[in-house]
Amino acid sequence: MKKTLLLIFIFSNIFASSRIVTLSPSLNEIVFALGCGEDIVANTLYSDYPKESKKIPKVGGYASLSLEKIVLAKPSLVLVQDYDEELLDKLKKLGLNFHSFRTDNLNSIKNTIRSIGKILKKESRAEELILDINNSLESIKNIVENRKIMIVISPKLELDRSIYISGNNLYFNDIINYSGNSNAYSSKSNNQPVVNVEKIIKMNPDIVILLAPFMRSLGLKKEQLISPWENLPIRATKDNNIYVIDKDYAGIPSNRVINFIEDFKEVLEDVKSR
Repeated sequence: MKKTLLLIFIFSNIFASSRIVTLSPSLNEIVFALGCGEDIVANTLYSDYPKESKKIPKVGGYASLSLEKIVLAKPSLVLVQDYDEELLDKLKKLGLNFHSFRTDNLNSIKNTIRSIGKILKKESRAEELILDINNSLESIKNIVENRKIMIVISPKLELDRSIYISGNNLYFNDIINYSGNSNAYSSKSNNQPVVNVEKIIKMNPDIVILLAPFMRSLGLKKEQLISPWENLPIRATKDNNIYVIDKDYAGIPSNRVINFIEDFKEVLEDVKSR
């Protein structure tokens, strides 16, 4: 009898579905891309891709995660970004099985896909996703070269002293470099670059890309975002090389980086055609 109960316990654990909680949109997307989205029992407020993610119970947002809701989800696995040391410490004290990841640059995104694939026993699918990223990178080589490119994060309708741009430690920088061009901003600091108009004029970018994933929800048009840049004395303005990428994946470091790379490729091809 005892042996029978033991076997039932073993097999029920072998075949029981995982209960995964993802604590960032990027990790949520990666789990879905690996084919394990049905195992996610809770995610965060901004985890809305794929559409099935919207119906999954939420445990809070970037700065409002509820430990109580995470525990109530009874997770067998929690996937979290590694930037919040206080959160990681709390998860550890709660005795939860969690794994933390970085997704700031291309290598860390690919390593995260590979690591989660290993955890979920989806190694083959993980390698397919990584191959897709590598192939998309190859497609942007040598379209245009030696241009200084600036990527602006969440552009505003007015240019003030707090203009957020991509630094040299993010995957945007990797993509720019891979294409044979360079980031208009250069610094050894890992801090989020915040610049003003004077600094932008000094950098004098050849191409400016405005990342505006929330543009449509705010009722804005591309022309409104481009307008503040039209009078700046920079090469990008002179050559009419100001672009807007308004897709929802702009700025989410997941396997969908290939979608951003495709948009980036279209920008380079448009520049080449001028």
